[in-house]
Amino acid sequence: MKRKLITAATLALIISSSTFANEETEELRKVITEQQKILKKLERRLDETEKRLELTAEQVESSVSAATKLGGYGELHYNNIDNKETIDFHRFVLFASHEFTNKLRFFSEVEIEHVIASNNEEHPGEVELEQAYIEYDVTKNATVKMGLFLVPVGIINETHEPPTFYGVERNPVEKNIIPATWWEGGAALNYKPMGGVSFDLSLTSGLSVGDDYKIRGGRQKAAEANADSLAFTSRVKYTAINGLELAATVQYQQDIKQGTVGVDKADATLLELHAIYQVSNFTIRALYARWDIHGDEAKALGRDEQTGWYVEPSYKFNEKFGVFARYAEYDNNAGNNDHTSKDQTNLGINYYLHENVVLKADWEEHGESNINGFNLGVGYQF
Repeated sequence: MKRKLITAATLALIISSSTFANEETEELRKVITEQQKILKKLERRLDETEKRLELTAEQVESSVSAATKLGGYGELHYNNIDNKETIDFHRFVLFASHEFTNKLRFFSEVEIEHVIASNNEEHPGEVELEQAYIEYDVTKNATVKMGLFLVPVGIINETHEPPTFYGVERNPVEKNIIPATWWEGGAALNYKPMGGVSFDLSLTSGLSVGDDYKIRGGRQKAAEANADSLAFTSRVKYTAINGLELAATVQYQQDIKQGTVGVDKADATLLELHAIYQVSNFTIRALYARWDIHGDEAKALGRDEQTGWYVEPSYKFNEKFGVFARYAEYDNNAGNNDHTSKDQTNLGINYYLHENVVLKADWEEHGESNINGFNLGVGYQF
């Protein structure tokens, strides 16, 4: 009997212990299940946070890349004119711009010419800041800019990246008469009253010519420029007809000698007219420029008048290949009675490895001196 009681008690104890153990195990399972749920929620939150961080980083990167932009262009030339052979990395240029708001922007351009710039006379290079200005949209149709910028004149002065024009070298009229590339410091207004019509007005530092009254040598480039006499420039441009651009520029400066002591004032007026017309793959460019300078010294040198013009037809067979011809005539001594005009003819091709990378070749003749030769070049922009 006792054995039966002991056995029953033992069984009851075992059953009770087992039941308690099962209940404790079930509680532990519930706790573990809840913890797993919490961990999964934390993992989801972490994943969502990481995704938001990645999205924010992408948005920041996107906004920075959209607001700040880099670009540039360059060109290498090989010239063989009158049996004189030279090879020159003529220009290496970097652009940087930044958009502060949708109305306020900054633009800049730094250029290295001829690779090496130093005090050594054997190194012809220069380091130049050609543009650095703030641009602000006053209204939908009016924009002002202040700082260092290109003068609104001619065809290539504002747009001169190698893939945008024919010929290894820039044309001699816009080089010697206008004179491109020409930048000054000051302020300018661009106004577009209607589609296809625009007006440009600028007040800038002016020329300061030497005793030879050569226009190109008078560019001050806003490097501690003498501002005794500022220059006023106005341009009207018409582009309302598809493929056509007509433009006229007038600049006036009261004294291109900048108040030089012992020299009479020499007021100067520049008139420039140009037309560009494109029909399908055929394009023709034509430009005329003229300086009128008042003053006895300029008149005695025959440089009271300086003129130039050129005409350039071109044909692009496809996206890769185009040909051109250009006849140019200019005279920095047009005010005298002597035959001092110079003429230059170029015939050549452009081959585009890419719309922004071009190989160039042209034949060049100087009629007044029977000098001739050829030029080869490669240029790019990005």
